[in-house]
Amino acid sequence: MLDLDWLGAMRRAAAAQRRLFEAEPTIAGRTVYEGVGEGGDHSLALDRRCEDIVFAELDRLHAESGRAFVAVSEERGEVAFGKGETPWRVIIDPIDGSLNARRTIPAHCLSVAVASGPAMADVEWGFVHEFGTGEEFVARRGAGAQLNGRELRAEGPGYGLEIVGIESADPKRIAPVVAALVGRAYRVRVIGSIAITLCYVAAGRLDGMLNARACRSVDVAAAQLIASEGGAVLEFEGLPLDAADLGLDARYRVRGALDAEMLATLRDVQALAPEE
Repeated sequence: MLDLDWLGAMRRAAAAQRRLFEAEPTIAGRTVYEGVGEGGDHSLALDRRCEDIVFAELDRLHAESGRAFVAVSEERGEVAFGKGETPWRVIIDPIDGSLNARRTIPAHCLSVAVASGPAMADVEWGFVHEFGTGEEFVARRGAGAQLNGRELRAEGPGYGLEIVGIESADPKRIAPVVAALVGRAYRVRVIGSIAITLCYVAAGRLDGMLNARACRSVDVAAAQLIASEGGAVLEFEGLPLDAADLGLDARYRVRGALDAEMLATLRDVQALAPEE
């Protein structure tokens, strides 16, 4: 399955999405809803159009190769391409950072992962395209990670938790987390996209990240591979990756850091976030 042109397909999808964003540059035009997606959130029309673009590329890959796989997407849920049982999964978040996209804040991305089974440990290839910067993060299991075609390493300046990314930024949820970081971290950043924030850890731009509310598998499936292949350390609620399911019903508190010591600090801090 990995011999298919996933990179070319997702680059085409990202380019088509960019044209879609450019065609609708206003907040009012982007704030149009179309029901509730399979992931449980109210769906923006923009989300659905972006998902349609990705699924058109999946249709092309399936038609050209005849390979069977199951797409798992925030809006449509599970969609089979081809007949018969297959272990292969394509995990899609058409827009991670939908609120940013709706409000025309440029930090949002397309996130796609290809997995050989049902767990995070089975993710073999990951792709995150950030629209604000135009940057492309890609990883293949065992082969490292790349940023715009160059090797990506999770290496910071060595000052400890100089900058920590916090996601799921409901003030009620992040207030105890931010309070617990006093004296432990120098600054915090709230980007508004879990996938981008985790990729920034992979790039050494952030020393660590955590989410104050459990997220879905589609939010992190690609970025967690990029981060781990870049050399970062990660945890999903303390679960091993082979126990972290890729299904839409799964929810996880995720944390990542440049080293185990920083990760341990974030584990303690994240535990203070309110329960669901």
